[in-house]
Amino acid sequence: MALTIDAITIDSRDPRPLAEWWAAQLGGRITSDDGQFVVVALPAGPAVTVQRVEDVTPGKNRLHLDLGAPDREAEVERLVAAGASLVAEHSLAGGFTWTVLADPDGNQFCVAASD
Repeated sequence: MALTIDAITIDSRDPRPLAEWWAAQLGGRITSDDGQFVVVALPAGPAVTVQRVEDVTPGKNRLHLDLGAPDREAEVERLVAAGASLVAEHSLAGGFTWTVLADPDGNQFCVAASD
């Protein structure tokens, strides 16, 4: 297989503040901002890129981030305090639980306990 994920891109009408928010939440740093694309380099994994768009797609994202944390509840509290909004809580019969949140622009993402 020759494909790799180089970046995960999020649409925004105002990309810089959203990129700063994601950088703060994921421990990343902004490495590039040309006014159209703002790149957030992360300590591990692909970069997060926030791109300027005139019209964001309405409704639920068709692609979203699934994030893991050693203490899901504490991380959800931290994210909400930082400006995320709680969307829903879910769990499966086997005990797997995750929380759906939305970033300050309304893009949904999930947080589950990492193993």
